[in-house]
Amino acid sequence: MKLKTLLFFSFFLCQISLSQTIFGKWKTIDDVTGKEKGIVEIFEHKGKVYGKVIEILDPDKKHLKCEKCEGEDKNKPILGLTVIKGLIKKEGNYEGGKVIDTKTGQTYHCKITLDGKDKLIIRGYIGITLFGRSQTWIRVK
Repeated sequence: MKLKTLLFFSFFLCQISLSQTIFGKWKTIDDVTGKEKGIVEIFEHKGKVYGKVIEILDPDKKHLKCEKCEGEDKNKPILGLTVIKGLIKKEGNYEGGKVIDTKTGQTYHCKITLDGKDKLIIRGYIGITLFGRSQTWIRVK
């Protein structure tokens, strides 16, 4: 009996810890208009965190390119573009990387915080987190 109880609680705790992750698919919501824009998949590669646009919800914008982006991302299609790059986990948050605003082409420092299991706070900023803006993304189930 004790073994069954222990196994049940171990399974339950594993499920909770797996659902408390930033990895997966997230619906992006514009912080200015409140409109749903697309789906970004957040994943880990070589110990760092990245986010790639895997779906654009507005059919009229699926063909757009990041014309204002600089460097290797200039004129790349937004669909498939890696917009979050190189974050590392630090004290429960993810930071130390960059995020691209595909509308302006600007690259910002980035910090990601999980708010519960289904909300993600993406903070793009210049210099210190005080000088920036945040978006809330919702987990795609």
